[in-house]
Amino acid sequence: MKENSYGDLSIIGMRGCEDFVAQVDCYLQEWRRHDGEGTFIAEASCPRFGSGEGKGMIRDSMRSRDVYIISDVFNHGVTYQMYGQTVPMSPDDHFQDLKRIIGAIGGKAKRITVLMPMLYEGRQHKRASRESLDCAMALQELHNIGVSNVITFDVHDPRVQNAIPLCSFDNFRSTYQMLKALVHEYPDVEFHKDKIMVVSPDEGAMSRCMYYSSMLGIELGMFYKRRNYSVIVNGKNPIEAHEYLGRDPKGMDVIVVDDMISSGESMIDVARQLKARGAKRIFIFTAFGLFCNGLNVMDEAYAEGLFTRIMTTNLVYRTPELLSREWYGEVNMCKYVAYIIDTLNHDQSVSGLLDQSKRIRKLLADHGKDIQA
Repeated sequence: MKENSYGDLSIIGMRGCEDFVAQVDCYLQEWRRHDGEGTFIAEASCPRFGSGEGKGMIRDSMRSRDVYIISDVFNHGVTYQMYGQTVPMSPDDHFQDLKRIIGAIGGKAKRITVLMPMLYEGRQHKRASRESLDCAMALQELHNIGVSNVITFDVHDPRVQNAIPLCSFDNFRSTYQMLKALVHEYPDVEFHKDKIMVVSPDEGAMSRCMYYSSMLGIELGMFYKRRNYSVIVNGKNPIEAHEYLGRDPKGMDVIVVDDMISSGESMIDVARQLKARGAKRIFIFTAFGLFCNGLNVMDEAYAEGLFTRIMTTNLVYRTPELLSREWYGEVNMCKYVAYIIDTLNHDQSVSGLLDQSKRIRKLLADHGKDIQA
């Protein structure tokens, strides 16, 4: 074990995370060349029986290791065979496999950190009636089976960490990487309060939009959802209308920020209303682009001119069809994740990585110089 590390580093990538983990591993190998290390990826798998039952297997020793397990529980691009049928893996399947791998470690690791970019059941974080608290139960289960740290990104509601007060829980933002990608693709964008503003698509996204507004020094607007609480469709109360509060966006670029896009219908309605109010270019920032109902609705909205760009991270699965879309921009988070793992493995504080303000201010300063030049 290296003198300045918590333990020898091992990274386990769950199914569907292979490419992402390989990029993270490349960064770590580059930074630690003097250590004489090879790959940090440990070989693990979750084979299935014909009935659909599975088991976790690890082919490397985890004794006294500092283990980081990366799991994309929303990757529906991986499948398994059950009774001769090909079944896409659901979030429940991925979460069960994650627990299997933790079980295969058998308590031998010095520390286990689960890096789950989009938190499992993160939208089922509070109880409105007689219903389950799935996210809290999942976090408690991970803690009870030996997980020391949980790392996630742009969590739907960070207060869910209250379910595990004695377990480390870190929620990282993708703000800096989003802004960096924006100025790279659109160098003419001006972060001036009369040129651009931030809009929250609903009440739940206000906190992250307030952060953008504060860091950029620009105006903040918001929509609130008027729902029909007498009806439940697909497990939720349908939205009847989006009502806007805030400065008139006429002639301004607009950044719309949310944690995720599910069907995309709400985001399209928001963009349509902003365009009707005279907004110039609309950039949509969302950490997780799920597009559960396919891409056709977004294609039609783009063809209609409702938005200029949708930017999502590569923290969750993106279909080949999504990657080919003209309106799509990918924000690569691999280097950031590598920094997080490297910092924690050296048993150092991640406060500097959690606070992105210095990097954002430098980005804005450099971008302002480029525009003036």
